[in-house]
Amino acid sequence: MSQLTLARAYLALQAAAGAAWWVAVFTSDLVRSWTLGSWDPRWLVGPDLLLFVGGSALAAARSSWRVAGVTTAWTGLLGVGLVAYGLAERAAGWGVLLMAVAAVGSLAATLTLRSGRMPTAWFFIGPFGFRQAPERSRRRHVAASLFQLLVFWAGFFGVLPVLLRLFEGRLRVQWDALSAAPWPAVGAALFLLASPLGLASCLTMARRGEGTPLPSQTARKLVLAGPYRWVRNPMATAGVVQSIGAGLWFGTWTMVIAALAGALAWHVGIRPVEEADLLQRFGEPYERYRASVRCWVPRLSRSS
Repeated sequence: MSQLTLARAYLALQAAAGAAWWVAVFTSDLVRSWTLGSWDPRWLVGPDLLLFVGGSALAAARSSWRVAGVTTAWTGLLGVGLVAYGLAERAAGWGVLLMAVAAVGSLAATLTLRSGRMPTAWFFIGPFGFRQAPERSRRRHVAASLFQLLVFWAGFFGVLPVLLRLFEGRLRVQWDALSAAPWPAVGAALFLLASPLGLASCLTMARRGEGTPLPSQTARKLVLAGPYRWVRNPMATAGVVQSIGAGLWFGTWTMVIAALAGALAWHVGIRPVEEADLLQRFGEPYERYRASVRCWVPRLSRSS
């Protein structure tokens, strides 16, 4: 199934979900309270049925990125207002989350309809643009890699889950069961199991590849040693497991969902570009390596 077909299918599903939600809003006080708080739905039903439900359906039927763009703009505007209200009043938490998902989905569908596929070039700029690391000592590559790893770990496994936990509490969408045994212990175990893999991958990239994990200082040599013998993307694998572990440790279910969504986005949007760059730079040796070593699931026998 092409990305264009998926975008149209998503918009059709979004239109149906939006219509069903409005039915639930007017028939269930609980749904109205959870998703709109004290907002009067009568002020929103007309514009939303036209711009969100109708816009999504029309964009799906005509494959029109312009119509989808109007839906995206409306969804983003409504989402910003709902976030501000939800955080200020500690209400409508589930509505905030639903609107955030709808805004991201609508934007992705709009961009896909316009280009025929989901554009990812915007990601590969600045520090994320592929450039070969400068020639320097192995010690400097190791130092730079460890610094990048420290910043990444502190931000994604320390600051982010704390912010998400506060966000969940403010919007009253936290899942208290995650704070009870055995989930914190499971999270700690996952994080501790995956961390050595991430560290070993980082050091191998620096020592054998003469580069760093950052795309703008990517390896000068093809790395086939260490964890890369068993799996092509050990740092990504470790990062996903660490993120899930951090989410369980801090008791934030949105961190776990973000980890899974991030893995999917990386696999679909970033991996193909990264592998194309490796193929262009290393040619046949990388092609043989890619054919013999899996992307996510480690193989039992080592690649040669």
